[in-house]
Amino acid sequence: MGISLDGLASGLDTTALISSIMQSEALPQTLLKNKSYDIQSMVSALQGLNGKVAALATQATAAAKPGALDLYAATTNSDKVVATTTAAAKAGSLDFQVTQLAQAQVTVTPKVNAVTGWPYTTMTINSGGANYTITPASNSLDDVVSAVNAAGAGVTASKVDVGGGDFRIQFTATKSGAAGAFTITDPGTTYTDVKTAQDATISLWPGTAAAQTVTSSTNTFTDLLPGVSITAKDVTAAPVTLTVSRDDAGITKVASGLVDGVNGIFSLIARQSAVSTSTNSGGTTTSAGVFAGDSTVRSVNQNILSAASLPVGTPPRSPSEIGISITKSGTMEFDATKFGAALAADPTGTAAKVQEIAGRIATAATAASDKYTGTLTTTITGQQSEVRDLADRISDWDTRLAARQATLKSTYSALEVALSNMKAQQTWLSSQLAGLAGGSAK
Repeated sequence: MGISLDGLASGLDTTALISSIMQSEALPQTLLKNKSYDIQSMVSALQGLNGKVAALATQATAAAKPGALDLYAATTNSDKVVATTTAAAKAGSLDFQVTQLAQAQVTVTPKVNAVTGWPYTTMTINSGGANYTITPASNSLDDVVSAVNAAGAGVTASKVDVGGGDFRIQFTATKSGAAGAFTITDPGTTYTDVKTAQDATISLWPGTAAAQTVTSSTNTFTDLLPGVSITAKDVTAAPVTLTVSRDDAGITKVASGLVDGVNGIFSLIARQSAVSTSTNSGGTTTSAGVFAGDSTVRSVNQNILSAASLPVGTPPRSPSEIGISITKSGTMEFDATKFGAALAADPTGTAAKVQEIAGRIATAATAASDKYTGTLTTTITGQQSEVRDLADRISDWDTRLAARQATLKSTYSALEVALSNMKAQQTWLSSQLAGLAGGSAK
């Protein structure tokens, strides 16, 4: 480690002097660093905006697809039956009665003493038309249970403590319905079926000449009507009416979700573009958000706003007629009551207008956020390239400044050496002159 002794000959604080010079020399690099920081902040903000715009593009594209608003909901007039729908559901109704619930077979053994253990070396389970011969590792009840559970016979076994050191083994089918039925064969052992395997059954058009029984291995009947399934929770004493009708709440949610998505973009841009003023002891300071004055961001905002607010339909009508309107502040507003009234009066036309708006929003959002050609994407790519270029230039300045600092240290070191030599010569000359003066006096 080198030792620095400032100004031994000159009396100068050379370390501070070199540091001051280097600060001045480094000003161009500092400006580059500040510029790089500003661009990186912009890139980060643009990436956040691009992500939200891309999400809006996905949302709007889905809403604009043919049939996206052909939404239907299914209900029943009984709390013992739950109905669900898929996109394939259509309007309709059906009467039926739940006559039986599905259940899995449960079979138990007689009492078995834990000390005596299982009395047989093998057991045969017939399940699904196949025989499974099970050989436990020992007569331990735990080994019997493990062997059954490992056999893949469609049956699980459990050891149940019934007191007094006795246990019973319970066998349960792994799937409900008649298809899960099984039998167990062991010489001299009688098994008791606690629950028999049975399918769920419903009677369609009960009490009429057209009555027909439908079965299911579970309590769910899939696609009872196209795109509609029901799940029975209990048998019903009276017929149940299943009704499938247009899902106005679901359609309203799609429309309001589009408006919320658009407003989310506007809100983000507004926050990042805001100009603020603060006053302190040093005076008044004004600062602007990173998006302030950026033409690309402003264009994205305007394109999405136009897509959401321009007239729709033929002849063109304002979206405000279906509850979608632009506010004085340049955001969108959704009136659920007005939209509901429009949907009730003209469901097809209202849905078509929503899909037209969704299509325009999808186009505008995709043009901005496409991962290859989007205006935001290409701006981000260009600025990331500039950041890399600035990093190279900053690195070059590191090399240049290091060389400059080394030169300054060498120069001042040489100066100190020269001054030190001059002082030594001065001292020698002074001593010589003093000697001459003393000789003359004698």
